[in-house]
Amino acid sequence: MRTTAILPVKSFSAAKQRLRDDLRPERRQELVEAMFTDVLMALRATTADLIVVVTGFPAARQIAAEHGAQVVEDRETGHNDAATIGIRAALAAGAERALLVPGDCPAVDPREVDELLGRPATAPSVLIVPDRHGTGTNALLLTPPDALEPSFGPGSCQRHVEHAQARGVQAEVVEVSSLALDIDTPEDLDALAAQPESGGRTGRLLTKC
Repeated sequence: MRTTAILPVKSFSAAKQRLRDDLRPERRQELVEAMFTDVLMALRATTADLIVVVTGFPAARQIAAEHGAQVVEDRETGHNDAATIGIRAALAAGAERALLVPGDCPAVDPREVDELLGRPATAPSVLIVPDRHGTGTNALLLTPPDALEPSFGPGSCQRHVEHAQARGVQAEVVEVSSLALDIDTPEDLDALAAQPESGGRTGRLLTKC
């Protein structure tokens, strides 16, 4: 089944404002770039047929192109709008399903992503990957790509379930351990640093912070 992975990315300098009291602006920008690169490289190691990066930020476009991703321009109107733009690109590319992944889950394991992609899925359906608190959504696997309108944000896990039920779309919440941790707060950084397997560019950067 042809799969497109969609990775929306905000401007590195504008992202992760909740870390501004703990990290200097330049260090915060380095962190966001490192996380994005780690997620992008992990997706490249999966069986996804195409990676679409949705961004309006030149540095992110350059990194995406260097890693063989298709770049789609973002209007910078929010994460859900960017995800929708990516879904349109996936449909235009002939994808049968779309995997929406954020750029702030640097511990993502390609093997676990492939296990998610290997789960049986009938159309229309959605697999919802929750964050470590069980309330947010850190990934959506949509079959077909437009099976459900993305609604990321606080409380989105249950919201996605309810929206799927309202549309008659089969929904299942699936825990993926390496996608559970997204980095928004100092506590999230501490949790990432405590993981023995946290490596890559993000892990190396954390040793300097």
